[in-house]
Amino acid sequence: MVQRHDIALTIVIPVYNEGENIITTLGEIQRYAPATEAVVVVYDFDGDTTLPFLERALNDPLWTTRLRPVKNIYGHGALNAIKTGFKLSSSDWVLVVMGDLSDDLSAVPAMLEQAVSGVDIVCGSRYMKGGKHTGGPLVKGILSRMAGLSMHYLIGIPTRDVTNSFKLYSRRALEAIPVESTGGFEIGMELAVKAYFRGYRIAEVPSAWRSRTPEKSRFHMKAWIPKYLKWYFSALTWRYVRNINRKQ
Repeated sequence: MVQRHDIALTIVIPVYNEGENIITTLGEIQRYAPATEAVVVVYDFDGDTTLPFLERALNDPLWTTRLRPVKNIYGHGALNAIKTGFKLSSSDWVLVVMGDLSDDLSAVPAMLEQAVSGVDIVCGSRYMKGGKHTGGPLVKGILSRMAGLSMHYLIGIPTRDVTNSFKLYSRRALEAIPVESTGGFEIGMELAVKAYFRGYRIAEVPSAWRSRTPEKSRFHMKAWIPKYLKWYFSALTWRYVRNINRKQ
């Protein structure tokens, strides 16, 4: 299954010293989403090791007009890189993909099929049937799974993997939902939680995730746990308030 040609898609890739991995990522995009309008690769600093490989890719006619390396316009970090990609994209749909090969892009065609059915956010799900989470810190994986499953079964959010950054967003949802996140990858959780309580449709498709190499992991638990907990407890609170209002 390949990408539907009636989907106007931009892919946003935040990078940090990904080096040659970006070439493999671009190859996977061409394999699974060949009709992608633009690939916005966002970097923080001019010495990023990803840049020489992006320059090489720009010499390929396949990418000359579609590949857009851009410097983070909001500062440094994954959150600001994703926000930059959102701002600089104009397609009806925007997909966030990591540049380190952790996301399995074979899920993209199924995500696009969900998009044309009227869904506003399509989540790549490691924790539904057919999904897979391989490697990475054990505690991080357990907490991520617990958060996703509990928010699905206790709150009703239509994905078992709300923390995954690998998500496809409609333009109308991105333009309507303000971003308050201040940390990093919790932006994906924030947008999904807010979208659910604002009545936007959310779906999930099974996806696989592979751990980064240890030396490139920048996911620090003491820094990220409070950021994710904010949206976890916000969702619980909004669910409680909504139930109370329904009973009145």
